[in-house]
Amino acid sequence: MTSRLVAICFEARRPRELALFWSELLGWKASDEDPLLLEAPIPVWFVPTDEVKLAQNIMHFDLTSESEQGQLRTVERALALGARHADVGQKGDEGHVVLADPEGNEFCVIEPGNKFLAGCGPVGALACDGSRAVGCFWSTALGWPLVWDQDEETAIQSPYGGTKITWGGPPVEPRVGKDLFLAVEVDGPEEVDRLVALGASRAGEGVLTDPDGRKFTVRPRYT
Repeated sequence: MTSRLVAICFEARRPRELALFWSELLGWKASDEDPLLLEAPIPVWFVPTDEVKLAQNIMHFDLTSESEQGQLRTVERALALGARHADVGQKGDEGHVVLADPEGNEFCVIEPGNKFLAGCGPVGALACDGSRAVGCFWSTALGWPLVWDQDEETAIQSPYGGTKITWGGPPVEPRVGKDLFLAVEVDGPEEVDRLVALGASRAGEGVLTDPDGRKFTVRPRYT
């Protein structure tokens, strides 16, 4: 018995505009049933919120590049669509470029030649702050193998490939203001109980927190 990851969720004050930005940038089509849901290898859903962004996100996308020209084109396209350069403490000599989308959500455009993200697709990783414990939690919860486990850093990937989810180890900063979170489907109350036994905590109707205290949502699986 495992949970199924159904969406990466952006909390957004202007969800339609943000969905359009990411759709235009990555070529993802909006669902016919829900214009705030983008049909991607891991679907991306834009959730309305009145919260404001108060700190650097605990999760961000790492976009891949096949060439230096491709990296430049991605950066230029993102800026033309409303992104901006972002300062997250980088020194300036890194190969990747740090940007923020129109609501300030940081993301990185990774330089070509990154072997760890090779073959993962346009979004190579959902990079997260988080402990080793939370990486192991999600590996067991989703049934995704650990593809990296070293020096407190972990990463998981679907057995079918695609975007990796990574956790960078301590320190783990608290979640403040609007951010990104994961949404999963479960088969029933027994699966929620299993997640709790693995280290999650109940935080309200349809909401759990992982071992680091970060929220994720659960909903029944419809067949």
